[in-house]
Amino acid sequence: MSVASPILVLDSGLGGLTVVRAIQRALPAEDILYFGDTARLPYGSKTAETVTQFVRQIINYLLPMHPKHVVIACNTATALALPTLRAEFAGLSITGVIEPGAKAAILAAGAKQVPMIGIIATEATVKSKAYDRAIHRRRNHAHLLLQPAPLLVPIIEDGRTVSDPLVKLALKQYLTPMVRRGIDVLVLGCTHYPILKDLIQKIVGPKVCVIDSAEQCAQDVARRLDAAGLRRGAGDGSLRCFVTDDTARFQRLASRFLGTQIELPTWVSPDDLYETQPQVRLKLPA
Repeated sequence: MSVASPILVLDSGLGGLTVVRAIQRALPAEDILYFGDTARLPYGSKTAETVTQFVRQIINYLLPMHPKHVVIACNTATALALPTLRAEFAGLSITGVIEPGAKAAILAAGAKQVPMIGIIATEATVKSKAYDRAIHRRRNHAHLLLQPAPLLVPIIEDGRTVSDPLVKLALKQYLTPMVRRGIDVLVLGCTHYPILKDLIQKIVGPKVCVIDSAEQCAQDVARRLDAAGLRRGAGDGSLRCFVTDDTARFQRLASRFLGTQIELPTWVSPDDLYETQPQVRLKLPA
């Protein structure tokens, strides 16, 4: 690992590219590896054990490229797997997206005595209570309103846009009850959701501050690299993508998240990921 080593960003699919875009703006000289586990998404309906196993496999697969920092750019994986993976990869700097999002939500709530903070996320993220803990550590008296939004990731991964009636219907179903409850802040608790941010803001209205944690996540990465003396100071950074299914489709849809075209991603078979798992060897009696 050195200053020239890449940053690894990983997610279940396309959503983590919102974090990549923010990192590219904050750290334009850095090389980035992006892994989208498109064959095994969505993570939001899977168990903690399964999600942890998937992310462990991805990190192990890309360890030979010596990443200097790993961003788990998936709220579900951050909520379910981050503590375990930090313990397992003790020599590797690993962060997620929940803490930066929670911090931004508290700042947006301002001086209001008991703010109402809404969070839309996958079912697994909501059940984990990771946002509850992260926000209440900073603002004990905040009221939280959490809404699982299981339809949104499949809709976004399907390539549907804000003009699609199904997208509008799903968002109104999830957001209208929260607006009626009087939320002050809305946290987009999944890195896929910012692609719909303009429509979400329109539905919740101008008085609700909509938080996309990607920018805060990128600033957090920058601070950590500076503290470790690993920030690359000059040059043009690169982006190399890996996916577990349908490289052409990923390449086509990635421009919606990045605002620019990418090269065809490298395909990685899920079987190859399973082979990175350390094999448990039983010691038999003599």
